[in-house]
Formats: sequence, C-alpha cells, structure tokens
Amino acid sequence: MSKYTTGELAKLCGVTVRTVQYYDQRGILIPSELSEGGRRVYSDSELKRMKIICFLRELDLSIEAISQILQEEHPEKLLSLLIEQQDKLLSDEIGKKKEKLAKLRELKNELASKDQCSLESISDMTIRMKDKKKLKKLRQMVFLTALPMGIMQWTCIIFWVVKGVWWPFVLCLLIAIVWGSIMIIHYFSNVQYICPECHQTFRPSVKELILARHTPTTRKLTCTKCGHKGFCVEVWGGEEKTVKK
Repeated sequence: MSKYTTGELAKLCGVTVRTVQYYDQRGILIPSELSEGGRRVYSDSELKRMKIICFLRELDLSIEAISQILQEEHPEKLLSLLIEQQDKLLSDEIGKKKEKLAKLRELKNELASKDQCSLESISDMTIRMKDKKKLKKLRQMVFLTALPMGIMQWTCIIFWVVKGVWWPFVLCLLIAIVWGSIMIIHYFSNVQYICPECHQTFRPSVKELILARHTPTTRKLTCTKCGHKGFCVEVWGGEEKTVKK
C-alpha cells in the first residue's frame, strides 16, 4: 500500500497543502498514521477520499454536507447520482456554448457579406438572430401541441370503427376546432411577412393566411403595402421593435 505525505497528497489532487490541512482540521480527512517526527501520512484510502472531497467541493457543497455524505453507509450511490446530475449540467452548458458559437459565426458571416458595418447594423443582425430563435420556438410549440391532438383524434376514429361509438369522435372534433382556432390566432398574431418586392413587413387577413399556399418558411400573400402578390417570407412579429431616431 502506498503512503503519501501532505505535500504529495496535495499534488496528486491538484490542491494546496493548506487545503489538505484544512480538511484535516475539519475532520473529513484523517491521516492513516503519524510518522515518528509527527508528520501526517496518508494511504491510498485517504487519497481516494480526498479526490471525492475535491469533486464534491467543485459542486459547491459545504464541508458539513460533504461530512454527512461520507458518513453514509453507501455513499457511492449518492455520489453516482451527483455525478449524473453534474454530467447533465455540463452537457446543458456545452449546448448553450455551442448555441452562442453558432450565433457568433452567423454574425461573422453577416459582417463578411457587408462592405460597411456600423453598430446599428450589428444591433439589427442580433435582433434578427433572436427573432429566428423565437419563431423556431413558436413553430415547435404549435407542433408539440398538435401532436397529442392528432393522436387523440385517430384514437377516437379507431374507437368508432371498432366499437361503433361515435360521440367521442364528435367531442374530439369540437375540441380540435376550438383548439385550432386558438392556435391560429396565437400563431398569426406572433408572425408577420416580408414582401420580396418592397421589402416591407405586413400582416394579411386571417382568412388569406389560412387559405394561402405555403412552405415551411414562406406563404403566398398579397402585400398590404405595395399590392405585390407572391411568396413572402415569414418572420417573427410578436413584439414591437424600438425605432431608433
């Protein structure tokens, strides 16, 4: 079995000697023996314990909390759960960092495509990137709420065919109509369209929106500003933008 001095233990765990001494004083890291000269000597068991303490401190746990965990009959189960939570937290942070990196690269490409750049243009590009994210969330919300409604409708149809009971389908249909009306109003109140002819944003009537041919990102509409009829780009329009003077 290997033996370590205070300095060696600190070096192996990436901490200072003072930190090891502090944990000793707090009673969560006791040396396995003392040398003839009164020096503290640690074994592999204390090295493992020290690494666990360092990990728990990185999770911002207090000394008291760490002491309680180490006193558990099976601390490895709790440690496994903490490690799993830390793994999820780090994965979420990495996801957010990747999202920021994607925004920076998009901004970089936008800037590279312009001969001149101002603070106002950078601000406008930042707003557009945020608006794209809001529009994406809106579409996802509509899809995720429509999915269970569709499943419920098909379930009622199958129930009607198999059991001969029709009223659940009628009830489901009425709910779907009400839900659909609410979602249409909500969705189209949060989007607007850019005319490719005059480059102005506008909001057409709900009737035209519902009946218009469309793709995932465009809709064939008549611009209320210039009268042009054609496919217009769908953009976020749920918030009033501040106009700079």
